[in-house]
Amino acid sequence: MKNLLIIIIMLLTAFTLNSVPPTVKNLNLEKYLGCWYEIARIPNRFQKQCSKNVKARYTLKTDGDIRVVNSCVNKKGQEEEVEGIAKVVDKVNNSKLKVSFVSLFGLNLFYGEYLIFDIAPDYSWAIVGSGNLKYGWILARDANKIHDDIDTIFASLNKIGFNSRDFVFTTQD
Repeated sequence: MKNLLIIIIMLLTAFTLNSVPPTVKNLNLEKYLGCWYEIARIPNRFQKQCSKNVKARYTLKTDGDIRVVNSCVNKKGQEEEVEGIAKVVDKVNNSKLKVSFVSLFGLNLFYGEYLIFDIAPDYSWAIVGSGNLKYGWILARDANKIHDDIDTIFASLNKIGFNSRDFVFTTQD
């Protein structure tokens, strides 16, 4: 009996450690499309060249996929751009996607999680990231009007499970 109890505790602990925070329920994908400015991010290897003016544009393709164009100004002052594809994984809530920026002969490879954890009722800001919370971004429609909502956003980051101190603010001109 004691061994069974230990096994149950271990399984519950493993399940709890691997659980993904909930995402937005019933995301209106049409309202989510468009231009988003990066307000802050957890530093990551694939954006290390970006020094400012980071933004993403999402447009719906005829096949239902989402065209993703990310851009930034690099440390040399030059604008860089990368194009990718996103696919909605959870068709019920539309808040779980997978995204790829690697294409070989028209086939997208190496998809990563793109989860929308929270969004303002008016879609003016969003918190997105990966299920393991290793990657995270604060996005806004207007890079200069986010300051009024920052306390709400940081409270949401902590509720999701992010450490708000891991986020570094992005310079937007």
